[in-house]
Amino acid sequence: MPEKLQKHLDESILLELNLARLYTLFNDCFAEDEDFWWDLAMEEQGHASLFQQEKKEPQQKEFFPDNLLAKDLQSLIDTNTKITALIATYTATPPSRAEAFKTAHALEMAAGESHFQQFLDSPTNSYSANIFKQLNQEDRDHATRIQQYMLKNNIK
Repeated sequence: MPEKLQKHLDESILLELNLARLYTLFNDCFAEDEDFWWDLAMEEQGHASLFQQEKKEPQQKEFFPDNLLAKDLQSLIDTNTKITALIATYTATPPSRAEAFKTAHALEMAAGESHFQQFLDSPTNSYSANIFKQLNQEDRDHATRIQQYMLKNNIK
């Protein structure tokens, strides 16, 4: 596997795991929303598992989806740094319910996560792309789901 792809996979895995940790923290903070946060955390774990599987058993280049990973490695690194800092901050001082949702929405719109959604919405162009999309059919568009949940539950 080319070193550039390896670094992108590592940062993408870390992004998904960091989001899962953050959402698990929110799950622990907000009993009224625990099912919502738990579902998101498990879906992020699932995304990380898909990337980890690709790392363990890489597909031939022509089978790996060209548009699966964000092109900008630095934005992935920056987002991971931000999430790690948020986890430390929120562990010491939990956020308000509204702040948790706003933070989650902003992170879902960040480079790696929004790119993953764009991949899921793109036309399928490889065998691996089909597999990734099928496995993630139920895990789509976290940003929209967060907004809808906020509206439905009057979280401003």
